Amino acid sequence: MTLQFSLGSAAPATVDSACVLVGVYEQGVLTSAAAQLDSAAGGMIKRQVESGDISGKAGSTTVLFAPAGVAAQRVLVVGLGAQKSFDAARYQKVNIEAARSLGRLPVANAVSYLSEVEVPGRDSAWRVRIAALACDHAAYRYTATFKPRDKSKQTELAALTFAAGTDAQGGLDQAVAIAEGVRFARELANLPPNICNPAYIAAQAQAFAEAQGKVSCSVLDEAAMAKLGFGSLLAVARGSVNKPRLIALEYKGGHDGAKPYVLVGKGVTFDSGGISLKPGAGMEEMKFDMGGAAGVLGAFVAAVKMGLKLNLACVVPAVENMPDGDSYRPSDVLTSLSGLTIEVLNTDAEGRLILCDALTYAAQTYQPQALVDAATLTGACVIALGKHATALMSKHDDLAAELLAAGEETLDRAWRLPLWDDYQAQLESGFADVANIGGKSAGAITAGCFLSRFTDGQRWAHLDIAGTAWEEGRKGLATGRPVALLAQWLLDRSEQ
Repeated sequence: MTLQFSLGSAAPATVDSACVLVGVYEQGVLTSAAAQLDSAAGGMIKRQVESGDISGKAGSTTVLFAPAGVAAQRVLVVGLGAQKSFDAARYQKVNIEAARSLGRLPVANAVSYLSEVEVPGRDSAWRVRIAALACDHAAYRYTATFKPRDKSKQTELAALTFAAGTDAQGGLDQAVAIAEGVRFARELANLPPNICNPAYIAAQAQAFAEAQGKVSCSVLDEAAMAKLGFGSLLAVARGSVNKPRLIALEYKGGHDGAKPYVLVGKGVTFDSGGISLKPGAGMEEMKFDMGGAAGVLGAFVAAVKMGLKLNLACVVPAVENMPDGDSYRPSDVLTSLSGLTIEVLNTDAEGRLILCDALTYAAQTYQPQALVDAATLTGACVIALGKHATALMSKHDDLAAELLAAGEETLDRAWRLPLWDDYQAQLESGFADVANIGGKSAGAITAGCFLSRFTDGQRWAHLDIAGTAWEEGRKGLATGRPVALLAQWLLDRSEQ
């Protein structure tokens, strides 16, 4: 069920809803909406603050049921933390925690006054957009379940209204479109690899294109790629019975003949490591190795739904990396679509081998204004930046600045790593133009350096989302990153 959003302006004490949400800072400072409810309820909130039942700690929640003088059935009081240090990241966090608490209540609708909380340097449209995206993220449920449903399931939240004026409508509209893209990405990445294989991703892309105006989709199969010379990508795919696909979506939202922006996403639907087999522990998480493909497809969906005035292409190389009698091997030498030869030192460094051909194809086919790839590329990136920041690499300072700014605007943040030529020496090979790994040190950077050899002359940036694409653990879900970052970047380009 998709959460429906709207705007409203009713006074908090008079709104007829299953639940209203208001904020309280630490030290008992009430927001305007909380103060209005407190006054209508005869000081009920202040008494709970004084008793210590409401702490105001960031993200904490307290439910007040049917307070006298208030039209709503429940009041959810959300802690905002210290008022003097309240910022954008805290605002996002409290909205996520508020939505999680709402999800545990038997309510079908709610009205949030958290959208009125002042955030330094941010306007009402931004507050509504971030709140809606945070709530949609928290309300997401993986629906393609393969276990029996609980028939006695309680009422689920279906509609959420944010207190804001009409000046926030643009922000809400953007949030609805971006949220659709995030859900598209999360659902695709969460599916098991026996369902979500290369052919399945291609079918989903074609179905989306058929349902939209201005969108077309083409798919290259194994034979078509072999004819064109995709020697690197096809080598990775050789060990699997699930044959590869190269998926290309196009959106014509800009002027005829205007060069498109192009997104490329790594689509390894399951990565066993191939002959360089991964350890068994945690291998089940390798269904998420198509998180880059899911992310760029989600960003494409968001851009189309926002009706952005630009031309956009999305290229997804989709393969499965498996060990088999026909698998490619360490020490094989591959000839890429670009003509560069690659010595394979490790078959588990396969993402760059499919991306290099896809980037070459994207550059040759579209002559893009800018080319951005997203990939769950390296474990080294997770060691460097953890689960919070996406790694960004580019030789183009202006493009890097645009992407970093988009990440800050959406709180889907990235951090720039160097892409200096000093690192290229680690990729030297005695048997080919380049080796596919650069050794232990600077693994995320040398992976970016490898890709840079296939983007010569392009305005290109690389996003390593190995740490940000999914949550760890047996119940960890795909996050949908970097859909918001890329959607904002495209939105900014559209508005220029």
